[in-house]
Amino acid sequence: MLNANDFHRHPCFNVKAKGQYGRVHLPVAPKCNIQCNYCNRRYDCVNESRPGVTSTLLSPDQALVYMGRVLEREPRISVAGIAGPGDPFANPDETLETMRLIRKQYPDTILCLSSNGLGVAPHVPELAAIGVSHVTITVNAVDPAISERIYAWVRDGKIIYRGRQAAELLLARQLEAIRLLKEHGVTVKVNTIVIPGINDAHVPVLAATMQELGVDLLNCMALFPSADTAFEHINEPDPEMMERIRNEAEQYLPQMRHCTRCRADAVGLLDDDKTEAFRGCLSACAQLPKPEEPVRPYVAVATLEGVLVNQHLGEATRFQVWGEDGQGGYRYIEDRPAPPAGGGNQRWLAISRMLADCRALLVNDLGDGPREMLGKRGLRPVVMAGFIERGLEAVYTGKDLIGLQGRQRKCSSKGACAGGGGGCG
Repeated sequence: MLNANDFHRHPCFNVKAKGQYGRVHLPVAPKCNIQCNYCNRRYDCVNESRPGVTSTLLSPDQALVYMGRVLEREPRISVAGIAGPGDPFANPDETLETMRLIRKQYPDTILCLSSNGLGVAPHVPELAAIGVSHVTITVNAVDPAISERIYAWVRDGKIIYRGRQAAELLLARQLEAIRLLKEHGVTVKVNTIVIPGINDAHVPVLAATMQELGVDLLNCMALFPSADTAFEHINEPDPEMMERIRNEAEQYLPQMRHCTRCRADAVGLLDDDKTEAFRGCLSACAQLPKPEEPVRPYVAVATLEGVLVNQHLGEATRFQVWGEDGQGGYRYIEDRPAPPAGGGNQRWLAISRMLADCRALLVNDLGDGPREMLGKRGLRPVVMAGFIERGLEAVYTGKDLIGLQGRQRKCSSKGACAGGGGGCG
């Protein structure tokens, strides 16, 4: 974890910092997994400041370059955040990679994320390991009867939920995310969009629930009516209503009263915004070429004795690493210990990182979840049984694996393998 002074350098979490320190939002997360009835991400107006709006998108590598250029011109930036324009955890790969890159290059920067909470929980251990110290979750109700009026749908994987089912799923995930974040020592702010006639009377109940979960700060935000949304006809709550609601909620949690409803590409101090001044820089970084693919000369193998490919990925406690010998054959390079069993997705992420110089992984079998996760990170799982050298030959020469795929056990995890180390029966 970062030191306690980081709270005092975060202008959104500490009003006293807003004239001294600034933030930059890195727009690397275009996808969203819910549809709020007040949100329209289909267009960008350069004069409009609200979440979900950006003038362009960046890849993680482009975001790192942009971060450096921003710091050269505005050294008061203390926070790097991701707030969309979709949801960071509908784009977990881009989000986590951006956070890792910023942490490595700029270790003193506060890392901050803003999410609807639906997909946060599985990634909390890695967020804590990276050093993401501040997370904002938007919670608009703790009663599904209210929140079902706020969301058109919620998408979990490939399944879309609507109505009460969607509301209950989202709330359960939000509460779990907040609980886990606090268990890992992360400072948590909750944003609540105040929607007259929908949830305005409900905010004190919400605040009390958030207090019980250990939330650090509550930000009651006035609805911003957006064209072409279900709530475009609802008037923005007036300052008097907002002050009354904040005073009621303050009985339970400290209130953020200085929010500027930042864009997903906002940059600068809260009271000295420089988003427009950096627009050209942002656009230029978005045009930078993608980095070359990393060199992957090796192949990893899940094996018991070093002769056969005969281990399920979940069983492997170590991996052998092999490479070409330059004479048409193959040579053993080294053993690498596998991450400890358990941990689900975090284990597969750790494996992808420790085998980042390997183009393929020879295994006896694996679940759909780790197969997809490893493949997306450039490590191709090759399911087979038989001699290691025949698998290496197939990888390096492109030969068919027919005849090598007869002994695998069928994984029953259906993509939800827990990484327990026992394989799948």
